[in-house]
Amino acid sequence: MKIAVISGTSGLIGMQLLDQLLKSTAYDFVISVSRRKLALKHPHLIQLIGDLSKIQTWNWADLINEQALGGEYQELVKNIESGQADLSGFCSLGTTIKKAGSKERFFEIDHDLVLAFASWLNILGARSFHYVSAMGSDANSSIFYNQVKGKTEQDLESLGFERLKIYQPSLLLGNRHEFRFGEQVASILMRPLVWLKVFKKFRPIYDYQVAKSMVKVDLEPTRMGLERISSGEMQDLSAK
Repeated sequence: MKIAVISGTSGLIGMQLLDQLLKSTAYDFVISVSRRKLALKHPHLIQLIGDLSKIQTWNWADLINEQALGGEYQELVKNIESGQADLSGFCSLGTTIKKAGSKERFFEIDHDLVLAFASWLNILGARSFHYVSAMGSDANSSIFYNQVKGKTEQDLESLGFERLKIYQPSLLLGNRHEFRFGEQVASILMRPLVWLKVFKKFRPIYDYQVAKSMVKVDLEPTRMGLERISSGEMQDLSAK
């Protein structure tokens, strides 16, 4: 039984990723972990709602079984508990310092919640974990955003997943819920790079390209160990 567990579905990439996972016939179930319920129903979608900072205290088995009064999910729970399920984690959690309100709150979301989700999946027996970071991430960077992303990457490595895939997109293109002036200006200035198909590593990348590449990499079992996947490679993967 192959199961995808995803967090960050309210974001730009997360929404596209959820769509890609639900469209794929490779996954028996997709479990969305969030603090808010999605206005979406699908026969293969299960939603776990709660405080992500306390996820390791959740009674996840009861939360799943409560959603099927006829006991339809008992086999799913049994497979996870016995370690027979093939679990893949996908995380696109992230915010901005402006939206978070402070550097401390930004760190809590972009680092602490990511690590809490990943650690929980590691305990459940997930062998694969896919994390959306950013181009330029560096734990030693003087830029706080890049520094946090780099620190998160380092701490994910320490968890020891068999397959840890870190995606480092450049400027993201897509339909955001909120307006970001700086990104709007940058996307207008850099969009010609997309049209001209030059500077692949640095040119903007669409949200659906990141999402599609994540699913494609997860379904390639020969890609073992740690990989950092650039914008250029994601664009190649999503074009196949």
